Amino acid sequence: MDAVTLEIMHGKLLATVDEMGLVLARTSMSPVIYEVLDFACGICDRRGDLIAQANGLTLFTGTFAAQVRFIIEKHGDRMQPGDSFITNDPFQGGTHCCDMAVIKPLFHDGERLGFAITVAHWLDVGGAVAGSLPADASEVFQEGLRLPGIQLCRDGQLLSDVRDIIAANSRLPQMALGDLNAELAAVNIAERRLAEMVAKHGADDVREAFGQILSHGETEARKAVAALPDGVYEAQDWIDGDGVSEERIPVNVKVTIAGETLTADLTGSAPARGGPINCTRGALQSAVKSVFKALISPHEPSNEGWFNPVVIKIPDGTVFSAVSPSPIGWYYEGAAQASELVWKALAPIAPERFSAGSYMSLCATYICGRDRNGEMFVHIEPQHGGWGATPERDGASGLIAITDGDTYNLSVELLEAKYPLRISRYAFNTDDAPGAGRHRGGFGLIRDYEVLTEGTFAYASFGRSVERPWGADGGQAGSQNYLTIERDGQTVRTARTPHETLSPGDRLSIVTGNGGGWGSPAERTAEDVAADVADGLLSETQAREVYGR
Repeated sequence: MDAVTLEIMHGKLLATVDEMGLVLARTSMSPVIYEVLDFACGICDRRGDLIAQANGLTLFTGTFAAQVRFIIEKHGDRMQPGDSFITNDPFQGGTHCCDMAVIKPLFHDGERLGFAITVAHWLDVGGAVAGSLPADASEVFQEGLRLPGIQLCRDGQLLSDVRDIIAANSRLPQMALGDLNAELAAVNIAERRLAEMVAKHGADDVREAFGQILSHGETEARKAVAALPDGVYEAQDWIDGDGVSEERIPVNVKVTIAGETLTADLTGSAPARGGPINCTRGALQSAVKSVFKALISPHEPSNEGWFNPVVIKIPDGTVFSAVSPSPIGWYYEGAAQASELVWKALAPIAPERFSAGSYMSLCATYICGRDRNGEMFVHIEPQHGGWGATPERDGASGLIAITDGDTYNLSVELLEAKYPLRISRYAFNTDDAPGAGRHRGGFGLIRDYEVLTEGTFAYASFGRSVERPWGADGGQAGSQNYLTIERDGQTVRTARTPHETLSPGDRLSIVTGNGGGWGSPAERTAEDVAADVADGLLSETQAREVYGR
């Protein structure tokens, strides 16, 4: 195929996955989908290899192929035009039970060409608590309904039995079914657009384009890895408790670059824990692949070919490779730690791409209860924080963690309109000094929620609440993530809590950490220190204590 035709077809595929995302966001019912953008969309070939993916949640990058292959293995040649399938099984390529994948095989003249897939976070799929992520879960069965790759549609029609099962197992059935319909609309638009490609170019050329896209990605990835210095790069870290125990959990990685291959070996990391910060292989693959892509080519669109040079080694049953029935609801804490480990190991050889340590944790907090009309509400949003400095500049402030890619938190106006909550403060975290250095770490955020109705409760699980974001090349560590609750004139500080009863007037404050510094603080210029003081980011006392200015 000539290069011009290939580029046109690749552009059509990328436009299609972007359109899938627009359809999903505009037709979904959950703010976590249409406002936070906690979803991803993609197209895979007939074997399940990812061909095109919309920009979105980074942690779904590595799950698409595994989830599609699960459907292929389970249903094989029984799949027919008009079929769709649904899966959220964490132990079959997924992440946690709230992340529902809708998968539609795409056919031409009765032959399967590929698959369309969307994954979106549903607000409630049952389980022990509203929101389906009990912070003290001891087994996956407490985390909601699991649908292990079952048929969802036949002849283009939603199966009523499956619909009824979903509705009966959600505290927010109307919202769950609305989000399901939105995902179906997204995969249906992909089917329509692929049919247009086939009508214009022919099925053989579409297959050829798929193959060349994958081949190009692999070729470029192998060239990029070959240009890196061969060697073994290691990193160690700690997970600060699991939600059930405060015992700190040791984790490690050994990254080996040899020729055109990069191997991430996490053998030796702690066994799976009794609390829900474990992640499964699907989430681990996404974590490692995300950092790998940031290393070799962060701006080019992803496809499975880019990741063929990556080898991930880890035995079953660790905190990064949990097996059933381990709890995995807060999987993004484990996956974030895996991303940060690989990032930390590779930072010395790619300082132009990788910063010092970041706040890392999404610091997700659930606030649930009844609104003024007596209707249940479930509020969740990721929090932004401080990233580490680089050899060339200060760290980014108020930026989402690497594992969440292009997601957002809720705007204050929308949040206050949708929920019985008031945002009384939203500011940079200048209470804690950032990681000092020649270039300082970025600032985290403080976001205060005031409760307005009775019967409200909250739960949360934060990482980086003990171990601080690491500094590089003599830079100091950043600050911790934490949560404070003000009630009855007292303030309680915590980071992992399974249940907090809240009353009108109580204030919940989420504080995200500041990133680590790069280089010795003694090398920071007096002008940079003075600018931070003038901007209100650093007090004169902090400037004297940290920088001697």
